[in-house]
Amino acid sequence: MAKTVSPDAICTILANPSPESSSDLPEIVVQVLDLKPTGNRYMFTASDGKMKLKAILQSGLSSEVVSGNIQNLGLVRILDYTLNDIPTKNEKYLIVTRCEAVSPALDAEYKAEANNAEETSIVLKPKEEVDVMKMEVKNRGPGIILKPKQEIVAKSAVQIVNEQNVNMAPAARMGMNRRIYPLLSLNPYQGMWTIKVRVTSKGSVRTYKNARGEGCVFNVELTDEDGTQIQATMFNDAARKFYDKFALGKVYYISKGTLRVANKQFNTVKNDYEMNLNENSEVEEVSNEAAFIPETKYIFVPIDELGPYVNGRELVDVIGVVQSVSPTVSIRRKSNNETIPKRDITIADETKKTVVISLWNDLATTVGQELVDMADKSPVVAIKTLKVGDFQGVSLSTLSKSVVAINPEIPEAKKLRNWFDSEGKETSLASVGAGLNPTTKGGARSMYSDRVFLSHIVSNSTLGEDKPVFFSIKAYVSYIKPDQTMWYRACKTCNKKVTEAIGSGYWCEGCQKDDNECSLRYIMVVKVSDASDEAWLSVFNEEAEKILGCSADELNKLKTEEGETSYQMKLKEATWVPHLFRVSVTPHEYNNDRRQRITVRAIVPLDYAAESRYLMEEISKMKISQ
Repeated sequence: MAKTVSPDAICTILANPSPESSSDLPEIVVQVLDLKPTGNRYMFTASDGKMKLKAILQSGLSSEVVSGNIQNLGLVRILDYTLNDIPTKNEKYLIVTRCEAVSPALDAEYKAEANNAEETSIVLKPKEEVDVMKMEVKNRGPGIILKPKQEIVAKSAVQIVNEQNVNMAPAARMGMNRRIYPLLSLNPYQGMWTIKVRVTSKGSVRTYKNARGEGCVFNVELTDEDGTQIQATMFNDAARKFYDKFALGKVYYISKGTLRVANKQFNTVKNDYEMNLNENSEVEEVSNEAAFIPETKYIFVPIDELGPYVNGRELVDVIGVVQSVSPTVSIRRKSNNETIPKRDITIADETKKTVVISLWNDLATTVGQELVDMADKSPVVAIKTLKVGDFQGVSLSTLSKSVVAINPEIPEAKKLRNWFDSEGKETSLASVGAGLNPTTKGGARSMYSDRVFLSHIVSNSTLGEDKPVFFSIKAYVSYIKPDQTMWYRACKTCNKKVTEAIGSGYWCEGCQKDDNECSLRYIMVVKVSDASDEAWLSVFNEEAEKILGCSADELNKLKTEEGETSYQMKLKEATWVPHLFRVSVTPHEYNNDRRQRITVRAIVPLDYAAESRYLMEEISKMKISQ
């Protein structure tokens, strides 16, 4: 085939936004413009010389870009695609699911010449645009010929096959009648779609109780052939209908669901959307369970960058060389007194830092034992979905959905192995949590790293727009408002907020139970000052106790028994005391007013010896720079 751009390629795509079969597609060759990475995928602009369309390559095609087969200004032949229409942005996105490189980079952007004056004078009205494109493409003499839409529908090969297979199993009919959409191509504005996914995680049915009543909810994590994941949620009737239907590890066709923007507070899957299935949704098991094995995708966090994730909701993937494996121990759960196995492994990476990972339950006994048997060979492990804790400064723990791969065949593992064999085994390694306060939360670092003045934070309103940023500051608590809400009633088991139960006691939404007693936990704001500026900081229980020197229950007792004067004196005693703070900064809106939220993540008293060393180092840097 000639290595040239197909005439009217973009018109062809716009006229047929969701082809039923890739085998029916005409020749579609476009030029790649503005090729750039976005996450683990690549975006570009598809051009036929006259029209352009924003496009994104499915992540499975990223290797074609990395290898150099697909290049900026080069030509690609589109073999299968989906065209997404996003009304809120008034634009279309071409999701390329299959393509092949036709030509390396051309010398310049291809521009098609108009055949005649009439062609250049065409003006498309918004509502008639697609119809005119269809007619234009059809009427081109030697060019591409498309049949009218109604003719395609009337003589669809899929319909003919469907009529011949009316007695086939439901799953088979679903698979043949509908186009299978990749998860990457879905968005909340699409209508009918069918996906083919494997259940890679299955939760239990949970009950809830709120102001609107009681109910139950159930979640599964779904993965398609490309490795893209999405969380599907079912409530009440849908949860009861599909809980037994979904089996871990099996493949299903799913349709008639809806998508919405993911709530990151309750969704740990790395997807901008989450799926809702109701009782009218269709779920059919694929008869051939080995239809595909999802590609495991990792977003590795280097060990020395784990600090900002400590005690956060975001889960991480890590890769490292195993340094040691501990024996299995039994841990008794406080919640149900059940005994579960645990095994710790220590891994290191190219940052020359180590971290301890706790393997729980089956991972401790199966994968853990396998690592014991090969520990002398220093295997490489890649672990997906880990929680970051603060034990020994920074630590990692597996969850029920965690996946451990030993010596995986991925580029990162090969690179790490080469580093370890060449220099890593002889390098001095240090724990990532060494020298850190074991109780440090969120952004664990030395209190002398990322040190800034308050003016640096309050003068920069854009800090933390993409994700929270962390700083260390030295400041004085200058004022604590006595009339603010200082604490909340909390469950003694899970520390979540409780409400007064009907009759007596307190109801905990998290534990789903009543309790006769509750505890008080601090949730307050304090004003702090340094030589450059002042700011209001949000402070929670453990950090507030260090500032005030007493628990919320003790302060409440003081206020109740000794009166308002003693209470205010206690607050005043805590002011004008220097502290080292580790803080996170994020923007938030209050009454349509955009503000900064500065939250205390850790607090320690001022160590004058360490502070003196820090100041001497800063003075030395100033001398060197001069």
